[in-house]
Amino acid sequence: MEAFLISTGLVALGEMGDKTQLLALLLATRFKRPIPIILGILVATLANHAFAGAVGNWVAEVIGPVWLRWVVGVSFLGMAIWTLIPDEIEDDLEAGKHALGVFGTTVLTFFLAEMGDKTQLVTVALAARYQDLLHVVAGTTLGMMLADVPAVFVGDWLVRKVSLKWVHGIAAALFAVMGVMALLNVGHAFG
Repeated sequence: MEAFLISTGLVALGEMGDKTQLLALLLATRFKRPIPIILGILVATLANHAFAGAVGNWVAEVIGPVWLRWVVGVSFLGMAIWTLIPDEIEDDLEAGKHALGVFGTTVLTFFLAEMGDKTQLVTVALAARYQDLLHVVAGTTLGMMLADVPAVFVGDWLVRKVSLKWVHGIAAALFAVMGVMALLNVGHAFG
């Protein structure tokens, strides 16, 4: 359960103001069809995070517990720094073709936007740390949905009311704490 809760919380906070949240807002304003957009986000996130989680599990098996602790700890500290750097939305929407429809465009653009993104990398790190693919992928996917679904429905209002600087600061602090805990081997033994 710890893997699920930590994964959900870290990704939900880390996604606030991220390019995929901005992409959700852009898709909602362009297509005005929330259900296919939300389903597209879900499918893209599940595919992306399942792949990332599998990579994390593989890394945990290959490098051993001592190196794993260091790789995960440094990865989380890197995520803390990366979270403080504001995202600019790229032209990910243009990667999707309107011929794919709302759902297809959402799946394609979200999948591509998440490639190499901090959420994908944190999924790798969490899967390596917890070695619990199902709970990590479920948690990171729920975290993504918690951050992006409101953007589909109330994105414009949300951006004006929530200080993204504070959200990014809190997320960075949580990533830093997780990194230090991993380096000190606190809370979850690596072997």
